Amino acid sequence: MRWKKARRSDNVVDARGRSGGIGGGRLSLAGVAIVVVIGLLSGQDPMQILGQLADQSGSAPAQQTSAPTNSDDPQVAFVQSILGDTEDTWRALFQQSGQRYRDPTLVLFRGGVSSACGFANSAVGPFYCPGDQQVYLDLQFFDEMASRFSVAGDFAQAYVIAHEVGHHVQTLLGVSQQMQAARQRGARMEGDNGLLVRQELQADCFAGVWANHAQQRHDWLEEGDLEEALNAANAIGDDRLQQQSQGRVVPDAFTHGTSAQRVKWFRTGFDSGDPTRCDTFQTQRL
Repeated sequence: MRWKKARRSDNVVDARGRSGGIGGGRLSLAGVAIVVVIGLLSGQDPMQILGQLADQSGSAPAQQTSAPTNSDDPQVAFVQSILGDTEDTWRALFQQSGQRYRDPTLVLFRGGVSSACGFANSAVGPFYCPGDQQVYLDLQFFDEMASRFSVAGDFAQAYVIAHEVGHHVQTLLGVSQQMQAARQRGARMEGDNGLLVRQELQADCFAGVWANHAQQRHDWLEEGDLEEALNAANAIGDDRLQQQSQGRVVPDAFTHGTSAQRVKWFRTGFDSGDPTRCDTFQTQRL
């Protein structure tokens, strides 16, 4: 992937100089996993639970401080380039529909981070917080993709960033607010046909839409690049992750969709380049 063709974003904040924490200490990886499971079983947002734990620890989460973003760091330059290109894509698409796209901020962190959604350990993975409209990324996640999921390559990493930006697009379109209202009404969130799965698959589709327009602008994909993104989508499907971690698949606990669904919806966005094709909430067959 010839990613250096892209414009670098000015909206990347490097907060790796300090680690977010919870009062007297951080949750262990196992503790974070338990919180996530509790959230899924109770219908609560795991990020909100983590934030509540931070508040109960006796001290507020440390304030984020940022260091100057080092564009000489190849990883940082890559993130800036991918984020900048998502900005160019979504600005144009929003303008075509008579709307204005507001750029998100992408925060690089190490170990843990405090956001408007609460404290998050790196074990949570990359995430988007609607409360502050920021994407959070620990660059070590890319190493984990290679070691844990056998997924490597710059376009696979670009897919991860574009997926989180897809959640920002959902916030601007009002989808995130509708999700929160549905949760409060007691709508079914988890499960193979639940709203969380539909939300995540739409973000996959939006990532594909970006990839389509970026390729039209730059002609930057090289042989094997598209397969990298598809392999990433396939590797992090709920069914595959559950099979690897517990030896069985539990559809009622799905939150992101199966491997096949994630690949399908990324391809839908990539093949069409049309965000209106990404309405996962109305389709009968995910």
